[in-house]
Amino acid sequence: MKLSKQKELAARTLNVSKKRIKLNTSTPEGKKDLKELISREGVRDLVEDKIIVKTPKKGNSRTRANHILVQKKKGRRTGHGSRKGTANARHGEKSKWMVKIRALRALLKELKDSDRLDTKTHKELYLKSKGNFFRNKRHLMLFIEQNNLLKEVNKNEKSK
Repeated sequence: MKLSKQKELAARTLNVSKKRIKLNTSTPEGKKDLKELISREGVRDLVEDKIIVKTPKKGNSRTRANHILVQKKKGRRTGHGSRKGTANARHGEKSKWMVKIRALRALLKELKDSDRLDTKTHKELYLKSKGNFFRNKRHLMLFIEQNNLLKEVNKNEKSK
C-alpha cells in the first residue's frame, strides 16, 4: 500500500518535511482512513485521532561543545593553532605593566613601612621601578640584596 501522496499532503498541511510525518497503519480502520484521505481538513481530523503523527524536530547535541568548554575553563586548547591575533591583543602591554608596577610598588611600600628601607633609598628604587629597570619582584629584591640597601631592624625597637 503506497501512501506517499497522503504523506505529502499531511506534510504540506502541518508545514513540516515528509521525513517528520509518521502514518499509523496498525489498525485496519486507520489504513482505510489514510487511503481515502484527500483534503487538508481530513489531515487535521487524522492528526486529532493520532493516525497521523508529527515527530519532534531534532536538534544538535551540545555534548561535545560542553566538553570543550570544560577543557577551556581548565586552560587547555590555548596552543599556537588556536590563537587569533597578536600576543598584545590577547594580553595587552598596558595591563601587564599595571600588574607589574603595582606589585613592585606594593613591595617597596611594605619594605618602607617595616623600616627596612630609608626614604631616600625608597625614592630611588621607586623611580627605577617607574623607569622599567626591574623585570619583576624577584629582580628588585636581588638588586636590593646585591647593593646592601636593606637596614637591619632591631627586634627591641620594633616591639616598642
